Amino acid sequence: MSVQLSSDEAVNSDLQKTENLNCNPPHPVDIDNAHQLQTQILSTEKSQRMAEFFSLLGDANRLRILSVLALKELCVCDLAAALEMSESAVSHQLRALRALRLVSYRKRGRKVFYSLQDNHVLDLYRSVAEHLDEAN
Repeated sequence: MSVQLSSDEAVNSDLQKTENLNCNPPHPVDIDNAHQLQTQILSTEKSQRMAEFFSLLGDANRLRILSVLALKELCVCDLAAALEMSESAVSHQLRALRALRLVSYRKRGRKVFYSLQDNHVLDLYRSVAEHLDEAN
């Protein structure tokens, strides 16, 4: 059962919550600003999906695969040779990348060719690589 608070009670409740904050030095909290920001914060669902996405990119081999696919479309055997990995290891990583729609594939005869899904993935890859290069 949910209890509906009057607007005065809601304001008092907000004020009580802000009194528990430990800002140093203490200053008045702008409740209106906090409410406005709350409308722009990522939803829990979307933040969870993004965390899964970044977690998937937390694997060095997957990032290496993306770095090759950023250059050109390749089949599994060519990817494996370029990365000095087994074809089964590359296929395993590609399955994970496909699950989050980071890579796409097309079949030509018995071969399957992989490429980055879209420019969003390529832009993200390039932005992170550029950021890391700037840090040095």
